Amino acid sequence: MEVFENFGLSHNLITAIRGLGFSEPTQIQRMSIPPIMEGRDVIGESATGSGKTLAFGCGIIDHVVPNQGLQAVILTPTRELAEQVKESLREFARHKHLKIISVYGGVSINPQIEELAKCEVVVATPGRFLDHLGRRTIDTSKVKLLVLDEADRMFDMGFIEDVEEIIRACPRKRQTLFFSATISDRIKNLARKYMVNPKTVLATKMVDPSKLRQVYYDITKGMKMSLLVHLLRNEKAELVMVFCNTRRNSDFVAKNLKANRINAIVIHGGLSQNKRTRTINLFNDGKVNVLVCTDVAARGLDIDNVSHIYNYDLPGDPTDYVHRIGRTARAGEEGKVINLLCNFDYDNFSRIQSEYRDFKIEKAERPYLERAVFVRDDIRRGDRGRRFAPNRGRRRWN
Repeated sequence: MEVFENFGLSHNLITAIRGLGFSEPTQIQRMSIPPIMEGRDVIGESATGSGKTLAFGCGIIDHVVPNQGLQAVILTPTRELAEQVKESLREFARHKHLKIISVYGGVSINPQIEELAKCEVVVATPGRFLDHLGRRTIDTSKVKLLVLDEADRMFDMGFIEDVEEIIRACPRKRQTLFFSATISDRIKNLARKYMVNPKTVLATKMVDPSKLRQVYYDITKGMKMSLLVHLLRNEKAELVMVFCNTRRNSDFVAKNLKANRINAIVIHGGLSQNKRTRTINLFNDGKVNVLVCTDVAARGLDIDNVSHIYNYDLPGDPTDYVHRIGRTARAGEEGKVINLLCNFDYDNFSRIQSEYRDFKIEKAERPYLERAVFVRDDIRRGDRGRRFAPNRGRRRWN
């Protein structure tokens, strides 16, 4: 049996790892920690929640020297992931007392400027990091370890030019690590430009197909909300994530679920950072069991005990579908994916089926439905909102 002691980690780091309850390394940790500790460049393919933060964190914690200036930079695509990675690294470094900070937009830049003058490790989103470079409030001259976390998402969100500018601002003599849920040709091309003889490691997916059931309902667009309300009321579930393709749809779905007395909360890129942090904490703590979200929540965030994934909208990119369903059926637990299809979703659904032919997505029989409470905002008419009461009679849809 492989154990962390076999990797040549410092006593302080081993003590922190054991203190956090980790007994055996995960697959991505077994494969990537040895070359990372040797100082090699590494490309790691690994799903969310597979333990990659500890994998690259081992190299950072044991190679960064306290009180010697900024030496390690981790770039993440979202503010939530930056905050999460920072907190994890602080836990792993609890016996070394490294100054680890997060830097991202949506909050005041002045406290960040003060912290940057004293830190050794920065976890940042690309845009705000570039702001600091432009202001000359960050010194990259001593950076010896650069990490791209969720590298494929950097491309998807249009950050790659910013990322390349940041890479070029760091010393050429450094260790570079790319971690990604999928290693695309774009990532390979980036590696050829900025990495030296990288070691590529591929971890198997954490989702257990034997524990995951995928179904779809073929319905009209006007019936989606009533079906979603019905299923949320009748499916036995722990934590539930409902995915939408746009911020507007996410707000619409969350508002209507609340109108139907379903304990739901929404997260997307249009919310302030404080609001997004509070939302994730409420969901993780089980105080709200339904999270309505865009794909900003599908990647990077470490959320456990998700039993059901609902796709209110089907994503246009099949890989986003995989990232969404990867939130459930993990660590031996069962999970269920429920897709709500109307005519607007057919093309996206066909692309998913074509790309992942091994997925078994069963057609589910449509239940009898009572009309849900329906609330909508009509911006064009200037209405604050319209509320439609549920049908009090015996009318049902099937």
